[in-house]
Amino acid sequence: MPRQSAAPTPDDSAPAAQTPAKGRKRMQMADIARLAGVSASTVSRALSGSPLIPQATRERITELANSLGYRVNVGAANLRKRGVQTVGVVILGDSMQMISDPFLLSILGSVADTLDERGMSLLLTRLKADRQHVLSDLVESGQVGGLIVIGQLTLHDYLNELTRNGFPMVVWGAPLPDALYPVVGGDNAMGGYLATRHLIEKGCRRIAFFGDITHPEAGQRYLGYTRALDEAGIAMDPRLLQSFLFGDSRIREVIDGWLNQATPFDAIFASSDVTAISLMGALNERGVAVPTDVKLVGYDDIALAEHVHPTLTTIRQPTGQAGRALVDLLFEALAGQPRRSIVLPASLIVRESSV
Repeated sequence: MPRQSAAPTPDDSAPAAQTPAKGRKRMQMADIARLAGVSASTVSRALSGSPLIPQATRERITELANSLGYRVNVGAANLRKRGVQTVGVVILGDSMQMISDPFLLSILGSVADTLDERGMSLLLTRLKADRQHVLSDLVESGQVGGLIVIGQLTLHDYLNELTRNGFPMVVWGAPLPDALYPVVGGDNAMGGYLATRHLIEKGCRRIAFFGDITHPEAGQRYLGYTRALDEAGIAMDPRLLQSFLFGDSRIREVIDGWLNQATPFDAIFASSDVTAISLMGALNERGVAVPTDVKLVGYDDIALAEHVHPTLTTIRQPTGQAGRALVDLLFEALAGQPRRSIVLPASLIVRESSV
């Protein structure tokens, strides 16, 4: 009589990876991401077979997950697929006024319209420099599929780190030489040059610059300013440089403090229209007429620029193109396409404040 085979035990019939030993920590998606050197969202897409992730990356992550016994929670994955795909839009800045800046609102409107055309929603948050971890948390938690970051602030190195780890993002700002992340921004150096050259052509020689030259965008506008002065043979007077951050709530205090120094000047190039309009009010209160006594040029061409009195000469940034470009580059990042940046043209809009 042949011997009957013993019935398989539970341990014999199931792979060890599916029945981890008692007390052993269950492998999480974040663990796979850390070992693969990518973000959790990239792991999630790779394991679901998303064509947005390059095939070689999908295969590498899948092999790693299989070797570690990781299995996708199908119910959770299906739940996520039924949800609306969301893009996180993060405004970097310590000032509460930053989020209400007319120029930023114009870009946000363009981004929102472009995402809506693609059937996607927007999650908006404001981030202080000391809470940088929120950027990775937004993606790791699955709240958003990618990030559009407005401004670089002091987080350039951290943004590079996130990019190395596979976080899909695009940044509005200045295309810095060592940036690993895709950037959309205006031609700030050309904008600064056009503004300053225009004032020089109007006969101005004592041209003040208002803006923080350590800020990536304002710093490039300052380079354009100094280039125009150099070409005209005008020496830069350091007393004509007044530094402060975009959106600083103390702008009027800064302006009054500078004007009280009584430094002689015949023109001002302000690195934002909000600053230029504040300057216009302060000068008017002191009986200094724009443009008769002092000529003034702003930057951004916000809607209010053509409604103040006198109307404001400014450098226009095409916010409609900006929003569309930001969304386009984010989708390229999600698809694993090679990184590229877009520099949008700057153009001089001449109005009453400089004629």
